[in-house]
Amino acid sequence: MSAHAHDHAEDHHDDHGHHHKETFITKYIFSQDHKMISKQYLITGLFMGIIGIAMSILFRMQLAWPEEPFTIFEIFLGKWAEGGVMDPNVYLALVTIHGTIMVFFVLTAGLSGTFSNLLIPLQIGARDMASGFLNMISYWLFFLSSVIMVLSLFVEAGPASAGWTIYPPLSALPQAIPGSGAGMTLWLVSMAVFIASSLLGSLNYIVTVINLRTKGMSMTRLPLTIWAFFVTAIIGVVSFPVLFSAALMLIMDRSFGTSFFLSDIYIAGEVLHNQGGSPVLFEHLFWFLGHPEVYIVILPAMGLVSEIIATSSRKPIFGYRAMVASILAIAFLSTIVWGHHMFVTGMNPFLGSVFTFTTLLIAIPSAVKAFNWITTLWKGNLQMNTAMLFSIGFVSTFISGGLTGIILGDSALDINVHDTYFVVAHFHLVMGISALYGLFAGVYHWFSKMFEGRMLNKNLGYIHFWVTVVGAYGVFFPMHFIGMAGLPRRYYTNTNFPYFDDLTDVNVVITIFAIITAAAQLVFLYNFIHSMFYGKKGPKNPWKSNTLEWTAEVKHIHGNWDGPIPHVYRWAYDYSKLNADETDYVLPGQDYAPQHIPLQENEEEMHH
Repeated sequence: MSAHAHDHAEDHHDDHGHHHKETFITKYIFSQDHKMISKQYLITGLFMGIIGIAMSILFRMQLAWPEEPFTIFEIFLGKWAEGGVMDPNVYLALVTIHGTIMVFFVLTAGLSGTFSNLLIPLQIGARDMASGFLNMISYWLFFLSSVIMVLSLFVEAGPASAGWTIYPPLSALPQAIPGSGAGMTLWLVSMAVFIASSLLGSLNYIVTVINLRTKGMSMTRLPLTIWAFFVTAIIGVVSFPVLFSAALMLIMDRSFGTSFFLSDIYIAGEVLHNQGGSPVLFEHLFWFLGHPEVYIVILPAMGLVSEIIATSSRKPIFGYRAMVASILAIAFLSTIVWGHHMFVTGMNPFLGSVFTFTTLLIAIPSAVKAFNWITTLWKGNLQMNTAMLFSIGFVSTFISGGLTGIILGDSALDINVHDTYFVVAHFHLVMGISALYGLFAGVYHWFSKMFEGRMLNKNLGYIHFWVTVVGAYGVFFPMHFIGMAGLPRRYYTNTNFPYFDDLTDVNVVITIFAIITAAAQLVFLYNFIHSMFYGKKGPKNPWKSNTLEWTAEVKHIHGNWDGPIPHVYRWAYDYSKLNADETDYVLPGQDYAPQHIPLQENEEEMHH
């Protein structure tokens, strides 16, 4: 540890890891180490993911075979499925909680929470986050909000059932549906706690990236992962408080008699006193977070994918500056498009055309990213490991899911397919499946960094990938067609509409694909848990990558580097770079030049 004495600006860390004996509780539970916190986020997110996927299987079975009683319904839903027949109210509850869990508790926390924590300090060359304590509080607030959300499943009248968007007046009036009672209150409390967690985490990520970069790590030498996490955190700080205000006002309307979102309500023969509120105001507040939220979910996945595609193509990422600019452009545009969720609220058609224009603009930075990934792959020396496959899968679903966004983003076209399965197909592909692929790619790529050198089993990874990729398209591709045929979202059965009888077979196909895809996730889960303890140990830098995290100790130590922090002399993408006379790679016999290696005599610096 004596090397620390020479370490610039690190003197206060001199004896870190040695001045107190870590107990089980300080190491694994109330840990302030970013590496442990990232694992806590990931494992909590995976647990919530199991619940979210299980719910989707239950309601998919109901949609495929609406008249059939299923014993499994009675096992899981109890009084909500007496005799195995699903109660319509619990169908709505399942859809609502599935959406909430997947968007916030799996994708937001699983991606940002896990990978911002794991990679920001390691890739910028920092001992830890700016505030380890704040980081710990952030995780435990997330954990608390997860617990509250899961507990809301067990209240007498059932969990929140107004859809994950919880539009009032349905969500604001306890007498409207059973799910608008205590379950809705718990939903709102859980989200308020979640927002606090998200804000504390985001502030920490921003400060860390701005202040704690190692010597030589200028912003233009940052890996694209860090750019993505950094900008994601900024979007979170800008937009989550707006959702908090909406949740707070809804709590007020529900419990304290205000009328922010209520006016002229007649329910069950009763005239309510509320006057002057507007449910459309809630939609504005909700979607002002809700649309940036989908970019909060997708940007970290984009960052991971950029890093993995460059590394596994053995090529520099194509258009680094354009990639950074497109991240910034997406972040800016994400805050001025929320109205495209509201084309049917009776908004002024002129306003609709403004939102159409800003929405279609987002296609530009998104296309820049897609073309740059494809160009990076072009003529690359492709290493088809599991992380690479999921990254390529990400590019595929991002394009195929994004194309339908052009239809939905156009106010005239959207009206025809609004609230049908076309919308469900669109956002599940472009946000749900794409982000999930980014998450899986990240886990396969950085697993050995998380679990001290242990690797995931590659063959199980291949099974997981191929079944998932075929199954996910099998679920969401047919949905476009039933949506264009007019099938509405959130109906627990369509048997009352002879018009939709022809679509029952499609729903059966979708459900079968969904069950197979869910089963494939068990392969991943087994691989994950088994490899955590018994996985084969890999080399220190298994993917021959350039970024700094692979120079840190394999064994997790407090402070990441045993000795001085490496300095940075080059950008993160010097793959297959030749020396000036093009006789060999810059580092002879090695097709990559890590960031901490100084420029060689026979080398020109890349001005990307």
